[in-house]
Amino acid sequence: MSDAYTISSDPDRLDREWIHKVISTDTYWGGGRTRERMDSAIDNSVPYGLYDDSGRQLAFARLVTDRATFAWLSDVFVERDARGQGLSKRLVGHIVDEAEAMGVRRVLLATADAQGLYRQFGFGEIDDAYSWMYRVWPDAV
Repeated sequence: MSDAYTISSDPDRLDREWIHKVISTDTYWGGGRTRERMDSAIDNSVPYGLYDDSGRQLAFARLVTDRATFAWLSDVFVERDARGQGLSKRLVGHIVDEAEAMGVRRVLLATADAQGLYRQFGFGEIDDAYSWMYRVWPDAV
């Protein structure tokens, strides 16, 4: 992969306008998310941006974590015109390496369409002694 791409977790480098636009309009999970909610999600997570050599942000993801025991990988997105270049692999690999360095025991994620990507990094379907449960507030966008 070209060294022309960089990954940064510096929140000041993020293109928050672009992030809000793509997550709220071009994903199945974040449709209608408000800018305020997106900014809050970024501010309370470890955000990652992937940038080309001109500084344009091409991908985004965030890790919600206590940096000790648990993390949730969320909002993984690659710009449509940049797909097919291995950028999602590069970004997810970087985040997995950082989560491992933090010492977290478990990283969780949910996906409806990218299981193959995540399996490459050791993720698998949940089939253990735990009952994973969740609660959704449908009006919270």
